[in-house]
Amino acid sequence: MWDSAWQGAGTEAVGNAAPGSGAPRRRTDVRLAVPAVAVWAASIAGLWLHPVALAVLCCAFAGAGTLLICRSRHLFPPGKLRCTALGRERPPARRSFLSTSAAALFLAAAAAAHSAAGASQRFEGPLAEAVAAGKSVVAVVEVAGNPRALTAPGQAGTPERWSVPVWTREISTGGVLLRTRAQLVVTGGGDWGTAVTGQLVRATGKLRPPEQGTREAGILTASSGPGPATGVPILEKSAKELREQFVAASSFLAPDPRGLLPGMVTGDTTALDEGLETAMKAVGMTHLTAVSGANCSLVLGALLLACRSLRLPRLAAAALAGAGLWLFVLLVGPDASVLRAALMGAVAVVSLASGRSGRGLSFLCLAVIGLLLTDPGLGSSFGFLLSVLATLGIIVLGRRIIDWTPGFVPRWAAAAVAVPLSAQLLCGPVIVLLQPQFSTYSLLANVIASPLAAPVTLLGTAAVPLMVLAPWAATALIAVAGTFSSGVAATARFTSQLPGAALPWPEGIPGLLTMLLLSVLTYGTVWAVARPRQVCRLVLSCHRRLVSLIEVMETWSVLTLHRHGFRQGPRSKRKPARRPAPGLERGAGRGRLGYSTNLSGRNPRWPLRRSEQPVPRHQTLPPGGT
Repeated sequence: MWDSAWQGAGTEAVGNAAPGSGAPRRRTDVRLAVPAVAVWAASIAGLWLHPVALAVLCCAFAGAGTLLICRSRHLFPPGKLRCTALGRERPPARRSFLSTSAAALFLAAAAAAHSAAGASQRFEGPLAEAVAAGKSVVAVVEVAGNPRALTAPGQAGTPERWSVPVWTREISTGGVLLRTRAQLVVTGGGDWGTAVTGQLVRATGKLRPPEQGTREAGILTASSGPGPATGVPILEKSAKELREQFVAASSFLAPDPRGLLPGMVTGDTTALDEGLETAMKAVGMTHLTAVSGANCSLVLGALLLACRSLRLPRLAAAALAGAGLWLFVLLVGPDASVLRAALMGAVAVVSLASGRSGRGLSFLCLAVIGLLLTDPGLGSSFGFLLSVLATLGIIVLGRRIIDWTPGFVPRWAAAAVAVPLSAQLLCGPVIVLLQPQFSTYSLLANVIASPLAAPVTLLGTAAVPLMVLAPWAATALIAVAGTFSSGVAATARFTSQLPGAALPWPEGIPGLLTMLLLSVLTYGTVWAVARPRQVCRLVLSCHRRLVSLIEVMETWSVLTLHRHGFRQGPRSKRKPARRPAPGLERGAGRGRLGYSTNLSGRNPRWPLRRSEQPVPRHQTLPPGGT
């Protein structure tokens, strides 16, 4: 599973050429990282600032970008380009930096402008006034995602409350009809759990303000179930029916695989046992309880492998794999998290089609920029942040950790450990903000579950269309996939019951900083264990540098003492510099103290007379020491 996820994320080949092999060393292209960070910052600012402030910020970004472009063209006109060794012309590095910074500012201005349009509905207009006043409304809304269960701690069984993201079409309040498209969150009873993405429903209830820093314009507390649905898309309706049939077809399994298998295949976690969910959360396996980027990478990798085994051209294989990934997204439900995971998997498709599989970091930055420009509200989503950090860790750290492993270790075994470890190193500091605890056996649990999760996803996904074509074959695949999913559940329950499975951790910023320090120390420890010879060479090199530094400091102090025979200060208070004790005068060679026979106790002038100089070590003293 993790190996496929690592391949789907698009690995970055950095420094993989052996020293002295003559192969060109590929450098990490980080130019797109600057625009990605700028767009992300502008998206977060758009959730907090007033539309007027966002407009000023947008104009400032655009103006600064224009100035950088003009500065770049003034300093480096097109006729003054630097030629490379191959005879090609390219601009200097400074011009490239200025151009990249200008592009980052222009993209940030676009993100700020998009955020200003959504902020106007949260701060101004009739809808904002109705939300602030808490009015009762009757609204026609479009369901924008799958319902999410709102379960209280310790509650078991069918959820009583649901949260559904919607887009408004019409809002009627106080005899006034508002036709606007704004994002709301509807919280209602059990009937809202049957809502299908894309359908139009009627909702009645009371508006209330959202939390600060969120992208929703308000929260609609529904007083009744959804009204008559109209315009249900056929694809979304079929996908919902397939998910329900898959849950029913898995009912013959044991309790743990019965609830876990639909979640790992179709993202339906309604039948998941609460004890199993708690165990998986304690050991850091919550990404397996629902569809994530790893699932999309597995499906995409299997489709690519099948297409390439049929010897299809590269573009045709990429097109078929992309179509299969789109159908998988429709099956799971086009939620924001699923779309993010699918886009991360599509990075592999773009990499295959372009023939540049080593540009994983650049493709990741492009995916981040595209998602944030489409929906700036993702900038404040912890799920989006964890998805990006996990992919970044796999791209940047995963390849290095795999290259560090000794040659006798199989490649798949190295990837099975390196991929979850690299993702956990970057995601750990953010996870402690959401859940202040340390999962001691998270790496162990994920390494054990990774070979079991791959057949669950692939066999379960293959069983979904077979439920319509050949139900008996689908039942057989579900039985086999259920066996593997029971192994995943057993792994979660076993590791969660080990001593110290979930240790308390500091909350807030102290917890983030301490976990960041632990991640750095863990990364350094892995490097030290995998490269003992380099560690020894590094220690010896540091020792030599320290000895050289001590020698330089000693030489400098002696020269300073010779140059200034008296201590600095007022002329009337200057005192002669203190001489070393008799017998401990400085000798020759590497700061050693030589032995002197001058024990008269006199205080001669500085520097010493020739007769008072210490005897060199190569000379022998006559009897009597004189």
